[in-house]
Amino acid sequence: MRTEVHVHGSIFLCKGVRPSQLDQAMRPWLDYLDVDTIADAHSLEREEPGITYDPKERVVNICWTGEVGRSFQSRLTEAFHNLGPLTEYASEVEVTYYPEGGEDEFYQMFVGPTPEAIHEFRRQCVVEDVTSLLSRHLGKPETDQVGALINQLFDATGAMQAEAGRDAASPSTVIPLHPRNKHLH
Repeated sequence: MRTEVHVHGSIFLCKGVRPSQLDQAMRPWLDYLDVDTIADAHSLEREEPGITYDPKERVVNICWTGEVGRSFQSRLTEAFHNLGPLTEYASEVEVTYYPEGGEDEFYQMFVGPTPEAIHEFRRQCVVEDVTSLLSRHLGKPETDQVGALINQLFDATGAMQAEAGRDAASPSTVIPLHPRNKHLH
């Protein structure tokens, strides 16, 4: 059974990354699409650019929609895992599945040079999201207190992961989102 998916985000690469390295890292996704390069990975939606690389800014911009099957998520995860070592810092990519007759499924994927960089970027995203939400209802001292608690939780989680050696070789992370957290554009 095929389902429609939208992949959206920007990934920032290190200086000196060549387009051939980018294509090689993205090979699992490109092979899934049966194309040779990211320039050939066109979106089903004509107004979407697909997967583009701006060598001057060193950024891969993804705004791609396609019909996919069950193995797509693992191919995308593998491609982002390969891309991680080529990145300058961690980035977020949102993936939304639109199954026929079902509820939309939302995922955040994080790509970065190291698991630690991804952990820190995730921390920053959570603190910003929660404090932004709470600032509508509470004052700055209260939101700062919640932000400090989130930082403590991320510190504890990071220490436990480091101790266990978990994610030691994984420069990508996938997190399912609650359906209310849809942020495509």
